[in-house]
Amino acid sequence: MSANKVKYGLKNVHYAVATETGGTLTYATPVPIPGGVSLTLEPKGEKAEFYADDGLYFSVESNQGYEGSLEMALMPDTFRIAVLGDRLDQNEGLFEDVNARPKQIALLFEFNGDVNATRHVLYYVHVRRPALTSTTTAAAVEVGTETLNLIASPAPGTGFVKAKLEAGKTGYSSFFTDVYTFVSPTP
Repeated sequence: MSANKVKYGLKNVHYAVATETGGTLTYATPVPIPGGVSLTLEPKGEKAEFYADDGLYFSVESNQGYEGSLEMALMPDTFRIAVLGDRLDQNEGLFEDVNARPKQIALLFEFNGDVNATRHVLYYVHVRRPALTSTTTAAAVEVGTETLNLIASPAPGTGFVKAKLEAGKTGYSSFFTDVYTFVSPTP
């Protein structure tokens, strides 16, 4: 179990395109996205409460995953093509296609300040194209970033939203080469 007191330092951000066939997800090989700045995820779901006998009688909360954002130094064109559906022409001009539909991905990452070097994966993530912003250079250069809004939903077939794996565990060394998936416990 974790001995962490704090966490900081987003690093090793990767994505893997997800393909659903017959209710089962498969993932392409994870691809690094350099320049991770921040990741913010808020729980998504509703709480239902039922009152009886003059008090809270029953309470349940649904887990619909997370909603948030991933801030990057600059979103690579390879990501824009593979996930957002942008297209290259013969002159290598990059075109945003109004008919393109973003692909679902697994999002993998870790935090530098984690004493256990825990790696994380979100299994079924929908991303929206980033805003396009920049500012003029004044007395000091301010580096601009790009932010992807995202929703991490329960994965079809399994219902899993996310997983984490600490250093030294089976599957850790291949975490960023193959998307880590559930391994049934042996009886």
